[in-house]
Amino acid sequence: MSASAVPRTPARTPTPARRRWSAGRIALLAVGLLLVVAWLLPLAWAVATSLKPEGETTRTPLEWFGSTITFDAYAKVWESGDLLRWTLNSAYVSVMTTLLTVMLCAMAAYGFTRTDFRGRKLLYGLVLAGIMVPPQVLIAPLFAEMVQLGLVDTYWGVILPQVAVPAMVFILVKFFDGVPRELEEAAFVDGAGRWRVFWTIVLPLSRPVLAAVAVFTFISTWNNFLWPFLVTTDPNGMTLPVGLVNVQSSFGVRYAQIMASVVIAGLPLLVIFTLFQRQIVRGIAHTGLAGQ
Repeated sequence: MSASAVPRTPARTPTPARRRWSAGRIALLAVGLLLVVAWLLPLAWAVATSLKPEGETTRTPLEWFGSTITFDAYAKVWESGDLLRWTLNSAYVSVMTTLLTVMLCAMAAYGFTRTDFRGRKLLYGLVLAGIMVPPQVLIAPLFAEMVQLGLVDTYWGVILPQVAVPAMVFILVKFFDGVPRELEEAAFVDGAGRWRVFWTIVLPLSRPVLAAVAVFTFISTWNNFLWPFLVTTDPNGMTLPVGLVNVQSSFGVRYAQIMASVVIAGLPLLVIFTLFQRQIVRGIAHTGLAGQ
C-alpha cells in the first residue's frame, strides 16, 4: 500500500469550550500583567528617583532618568543616621515577634480545634472579633500598660503588644481542622500526651502554614511604624522605619534621599519574600483560604 493510500486522521478543530477556556486564560493573564505593572511602577519610580541628582527630582516635565546616575542620596542617608543599628534593631524585633507569634497562635489554635472546654465557642468568637478591631484603637491603653510595666524604650515594649494576632489564630485553626485526628489518636494509644502530640506530630505536619504565618508576621512587624514610633524615644532603640523618618525630618523634603530611604527599608523584605514565596503560596493553599 502506498503512502498516499494511508487514511489520514482529520485535524481536530478546537471545541467552543476550549476557545472559551483560552479566552478566559488570556484575560486572566492580562489582568495579572496589569496588576504586576501597577505594583512595580511605584517601586521602579522610587528606585529611579533615588538615583537622580537631588536638583533633578523636581524637574518638570517629569523624567524617569536623570542626567547621571548617582548614589549620593544613599550615601547621605547612611551618613545622616545609624542605619546599621536600626537595621539590627528591626531584625531583632521582627525575629522575636515572629517566633513568639507563631508559638502563641499555634498553641491557641490547637486548643480551639482539639480541646473541648466550657466557653470555647464564645472565646473563639471573641478572638475572631479581634480581627475587626483596628490596631489604632488599642494604642492608648497599650501605651499606658507599657508605662506601668516600665517597658517604654525597651525591645520588649515593642515586641509584646505585636505578639497576639487574631488573624493568624484563624488561619492556623483552618489548617488544624484538616489535620487527620487518627494520627493523634494513635499517638495517644501509644502513651503520648497532648503536649508531645502537639510538638512531634501536629507542628511537623503544619510546616507550610507555619512558614506562611512566620513570613506574614515578619513583614508586618518590619513595616510597623506607628507603635515603635510611640514607644521608643531613644535613637539607639529605634527600628529602621522610625529611624529613617527621623533622618528625613532632619534634612527636609529631599525626594532623592526619601526614595533612597524607602528602597533601603524595603530591600530586606524583598529578599525575604523572594526566598520564601513558595512557602507562602503553599501555606495559603493548605489553609483553604484561597477560594474563600
